[in-house]
Amino acid sequence: MGGSSYSISANTSRGAAMTIPPNSAERPSPRQSLTGARLRKHGDYQRAYAASRKRQSASMSWFLAPQQPAYAGAEPPAGPRIGLTAGKVMGKAHKRNRLKRRMREALRRHVELLPQGCDLILHPRRIVLTMDFTKLEAEIVRILHQAKTEAARMTKTNPPENPVPRLLIGADQPKASGPQQVL
Repeated sequence: MGGSSYSISANTSRGAAMTIPPNSAERPSPRQSLTGARLRKHGDYQRAYAASRKRQSASMSWFLAPQQPAYAGAEPPAGPRIGLTAGKVMGKAHKRNRLKRRMREALRRHVELLPQGCDLILHPRRIVLTMDFTKLEAEIVRILHQAKTEAARMTKTNPPENPVPRLLIGADQPKASGPQQVL
């Protein structure tokens, strides 16, 4: 053990397991997750499609929409979200699942590039099935940079509403209850 840079093994019920090397310089970067950053419900996809326009890249089309609450009075989602679609035209289920796994892995590696306050949906073309992973990752990074630029432009042209409450003036005031006089 004394100063070795090799991994330390631990005995488990399944045999020896490798653990993280003792030298912190050799440790892998912390694993980032897409768990809370994924679109999951059909309604979320529909709202994103309705609020965005289709954009094209070399190997996929993508949609960027500002996040909206699920219903009136609901809180908007906490952070950026990503959705992946792969229609039946992409092939049988095992091909579509493999494609989505590869795309999720590329996105997981670059989760910090997701545009804040937006939903992003990626819709790959058939060419992605045979594309090398490094090319797929580079394409996704390029789309994420474009989406971040577009999101900044969207928030610049449509600033969020002022959170300071307005004073009710004239017609905006609530009507008094009781009998109304007709002139």
